Amino acid sequence: MSETIFSKIIRKEIPANIVYEDDHCLAFHDVAPQAPTHVLVIPKKPIVNVDALESEDAALIGHLWMVIQKLARELNIAESGYRVVVNCGREGGQSVDHLHYHLLGGRPLAWPPG
Repeated sequence: MSETIFSKIIRKEIPANIVYEDDHCLAFHDVAPQAPTHVLVIPKKPIVNVDALESEDAALIGHLWMVIQKLARELNIAESGYRVVVNCGREGGQSVDHLHYHLLGGRPLAWPPG
């Protein structure tokens, strides 16, 4: 996997508004928010996208979902509702080649999204 902006954020070489961090992942506010609450949740392990996941990543992915749930509650969007988006590949809208989940909320979200 090539170097990405997320790798630099994980190493604290680029500043980010971090809302959560543990040994396995990092969560921070998106610099171009698409909703009042827009947080990116990323694994520290360099995984390109959903298509690159391997069976050994199952526990990590489960952990990321639990962090997303925790953040939705802490950011006060759990009760009103929120969306979690994962883009995969260029045509899927992925702009950074590092697996990341968009946690969006704080306003009614339309469908279809794109």
